[in-house]
Amino acid sequence: MITRLRALATQWTAAVPVLAVVLLAFTWGRDLPGPVVAVVTLVLAGAVLAAVHHAEVIAHRVGEPFGSLVLAVAVTVIEVALIVTLMADGGDKGATLARDTVFAAVMITCNGIVGICLLAGALRHRVVVFNPEGTGAALATVATLATLSLVLPTFTTSKPGPEFSTAQLTFAAIASLVLYGLFVATQTVRHREYFLPITRNGEVIDSEHDEGPSTRTAMISVALLGLALVGVVGLAKGVSPTIESGVESAGMPHAVVGVIIALLVLLPETIAALRATRRDRVQTSLNLALGSAMASIGLTIPAVAVASVWLSGPLVLGLGPTHMVLLALTVVVGTLTVVPGRATLLQGGVHLVLFAAYLELAVTP
Repeated sequence: MITRLRALATQWTAAVPVLAVVLLAFTWGRDLPGPVVAVVTLVLAGAVLAAVHHAEVIAHRVGEPFGSLVLAVAVTVIEVALIVTLMADGGDKGATLARDTVFAAVMITCNGIVGICLLAGALRHRVVVFNPEGTGAALATVATLATLSLVLPTFTTSKPGPEFSTAQLTFAAIASLVLYGLFVATQTVRHREYFLPITRNGEVIDSEHDEGPSTRTAMISVALLGLALVGVVGLAKGVSPTIESGVESAGMPHAVVGVIIALLVLLPETIAALRATRRDRVQTSLNLALGSAMASIGLTIPAVAVASVWLSGPLVLGLGPTHMVLLALTVVVGTLTVVPGRATLLQGGVHLVLFAAYLELAVTP
């Protein structure tokens, strides 16, 4: 029975990415009626789940922390593609889309995913343990990237409004790529052991020697992951007018569109992080969360910097006072969570309350 269920799951995760791409071919560039939007949304959700499955197959093949990196980069590719395409179509409304989506990704990962994983892990094991050296380095990189890209534009004076000048934007893009590259090198080569799960006695758990899927299976998953990501990006672009009209009809700020996009593209990351937590691999969950936050800034800012060359509208990156306070509080709370190398229900609850406060202020600023 278990074998049959696994076979069914394998067939399902292989069929949905192909279905998503076929549906994308029939719906691209068209105004979609309500029933079609409902079908597209269902296939979109299935493509997200299929992407999670294939990313985990690849992760099992390459081992940690490479597996976390694969999913983080894959999710960021979705986010960057969505941001650039929506900015190209959004006119003046697209000016703040990159800022809203990137900041939403930071709050979702650093508070939402971290909080729910710590809470779920503490409920199951009372106290969760992780490596403070690796997690602290990741948090420091996220804090630096967020400040350089999202806070400083509010205070610069070369251009009116919370915008970077061309020289400043170029510096921020290069600095983001350099920091992200340094982190990846640290995580995967020079200090890989800092990012591996640990036992309650502090011993490193290296899954590199675990028997994983065959090379053929992993390569098939690479291809299907690519199809799933193309399907997610394209279908999300197709339903984005419905999302925007729904936000406007509800009388909510346009920034909520960025929140919805970030929630959508980070769904695979959230599911994968919770699965890792259930296996008592909280370090893997934190790698996924903070790695996604880092990739979101470190890859999105350079991408929109390049895109701004041909996009006619302004590129507003600077946060407002409320969001800067939330970011500062997130960094402080995250630091206090990471330093001990262990966490309880309380730390998970604090992060989730911060995330809830962000959602509340996004809807009713």
